[in-house]
Amino acid sequence: MPTAAVAPPRTSLPTAPENATVTDPALVKRAVKAAALGNAMEWFDFGVYSYIAVTLGKVFFSSGNPTTQLLSTFGAFAAAFLVRPLGGMVFGPLGDRVGRQKVLALTMILMAAGTFAIGLIPSYASIGMGAPLLLLAARLVQGFSTGGEYAGASTFIAEYAPDKRRGFLGSWLEFGTLAGYIGGAGLVTLMTALLSTEDLLSWGWRIPFLIAGPMGIVGLYLRMRLEETPVFAAEIAKAESSRPKVPLRQMIVGQWRALLLCVGLVLVFNVTDYMLLSYMPSYLTSELHYDDTHGLLVVLGVMAVMMIVQPFAGALTDRVGRRPVIAAGCAGFLLLSVPALLLIRQGSLLAVALGMGALGMLLVCFTAAMPAALPALFPTKVRYGSLSIGFNVSVSVFGGTTPLVVTALIGLTGNMMMPAYYMMAAAVIGGVAVWFMAESAGRPLPGSAPALEPGDVRTRPGTPRPGQRARAAAVGPAASRQGAMHP
Repeated sequence: MPTAAVAPPRTSLPTAPENATVTDPALVKRAVKAAALGNAMEWFDFGVYSYIAVTLGKVFFSSGNPTTQLLSTFGAFAAAFLVRPLGGMVFGPLGDRVGRQKVLALTMILMAAGTFAIGLIPSYASIGMGAPLLLLAARLVQGFSTGGEYAGASTFIAEYAPDKRRGFLGSWLEFGTLAGYIGGAGLVTLMTALLSTEDLLSWGWRIPFLIAGPMGIVGLYLRMRLEETPVFAAEIAKAESSRPKVPLRQMIVGQWRALLLCVGLVLVFNVTDYMLLSYMPSYLTSELHYDDTHGLLVVLGVMAVMMIVQPFAGALTDRVGRRPVIAAGCAGFLLLSVPALLLIRQGSLLAVALGMGALGMLLVCFTAAMPAALPALFPTKVRYGSLSIGFNVSVSVFGGTTPLVVTALIGLTGNMMMPAYYMMAAAVIGGVAVWFMAESAGRPLPGSAPALEPGDVRTRPGTPRPGQRARAAAVGPAASRQGAMHP
C-alpha cells in the first residue's frame, strides 16, 4: 500500500536574502551608546557655555561694559560654527576612506580636549589678552571636531541598525543631545544657586568644563571597543586593494541633488532647534522681561518631555515612514508657530509652558526622524563625507545664525513675532525638501544589502554569525518582497 509523502516542516521565517547582513543586537546597542554619548558631550558643552556666558565674559575679557563682555563671549562661541564646514570636509571624506569607527574616536578625543582645555585657561586678570585668544583656540578645536561628529554618529548608527528599526535606534542620538544639554544647563543652574558670585568667578566656572575630561575618556573607551560598521566593511570587501579615495568634488557635484535635500532638511531641523533651545530663553528674558531662572526651567522642562517622547517618535517613523513624520513637523511649524508664540508672549507660566511645549513636540518630529533619514540620502562610498558637508554648511549658515538673525530682524522691523515668521519660512523650505525626498523607512541604505535582525530570518547551516554577511540564497516570495524594498 503506497504511503503518502510527508511534507517538510513549515516555518514562518523566510530564508535570509542573498548577501543580507544579520545584525548583532549586542553590537548595535554598543554602537548606539557610543554614538549618543558623543552627541551628549557636544551639547553638554553647548548648554554650559550658553548659560554661563555672563561669567565667562567677566573671566576672559577686560572689565568694562557687561554687554561688550557678553558679545565677546558669544563671538568666541560663534567662531566654532565657522570652522564646522571645514571639519566636515576633513573628517567626512576621511571617514569614507579609513572607516567610521577610527574617525569617530578621533573626533571624541578632540571634542573632549577642547572642552577640557577651557577649564584650564587662566583668566584675563592673570595673562591679559592671552586668555581670550586661548579661549578662541579651544572653541575652534571644538568646532572643527564637531564638524565630523553628527554626520559620523548618525552614519554609524544607521549602518549598524537593522532596516526595520533604524528610526528607533537613530532617535537615541538626539536623546543624547537633549540629555547633554539638560545636564550642562542644569549643572550651571545648580552651581549658580549653590556658589557665591565670587566663588563662581574664581574657580566654580571651571568645573563643568573639567567634567568633559572623564566624559571624553568614557566615550573614547566605548568607541574604541566598537568594530567597523558591517556596511563599510562590505564596501571595503568589494575593493580589490585598499579603499579608493573619493575626490571631494565627487562628494559635492556627484551628489548635488541629495546635498540640496540634505541642506533643506537640516535647515528646518536646526532653525527650529536653535530657535527653541538657544534663542527662546534669551527672548523670554530680553524681550518679554521674564525671570532668568523661570525661563531656563521652562526650557529644561520642555526638553525633559521631549526626551521621554523621543524613542516612541523614532519607533513611529519605522511604522509610518520618515516622510510623513517630517512633513507633519513642517506643517505644524507652518500653522502653529504664530499661535504658539502668541501664547508665549501672553506671559503667564502656564501660557509660556504650553507655547514652548507645542514647539517642542513639533521639534520631536525632526529629532526623531532626521538621524535615520539623512544618512539614507547618500550611498555608502560617500555617505560620511557628503553628509558632513551638507549638514555642517546648513548648520553654520542657517542654524547657528538663527539667534543673531532673528534678533536683528526684531531690531530692524520692531515686530516681536519675527521668531514665528522665521520658523514658518524654514518650514516651507523643509516641506519642499520632504516632497522630493524618497522614503527610506524599512529599506536598505543606498548601495547596501538588507540589514536584518536574527529573529527575522532562518539561515542555512554555515551562515556567518550575526553581524557578518549572510550568504544564504533568496527564495521565492521572500526575495521578491526584498527586491521591492529598494527605491
